[in-house]
Amino acid sequence: MSGLCLVAKVRGVMDYVTQPELREGLKQVIARAERAVVLDLTDVSFCDSAGLNTLLGARREAERAGVTLVLACVPGPLHRILERTGADQVLRVFGTTADAEAAFSI
Repeated sequence: MSGLCLVAKVRGVMDYVTQPELREGLKQVIARAERAVVLDLTDVSFCDSAGLNTLLGARREAERAGVTLVLACVPGPLHRILERTGADQVLRVFGTTADAEAAFSI
């Protein structure tokens, strides 16, 4: 945690099988956050529509809690999915966690 910004790393596969565990983990992270959550996706190896839906659901959950949720270090294949689906218009994406944290340090 850096000030009002909580950084959480997501690792491995984000799909139908891992969706329940990922959703619960994100819910817990959002509950602990004061102002913002940065999801560091550096180590995400795969994401399907269920994983993308989980990210979008987490954004809505964060919004209800008064917390901003952003993504950082998005791997190329996932970044292309975000662009092709238009999710990059809803989920704010930063190149690095430092850039994301800096956006909330004001």
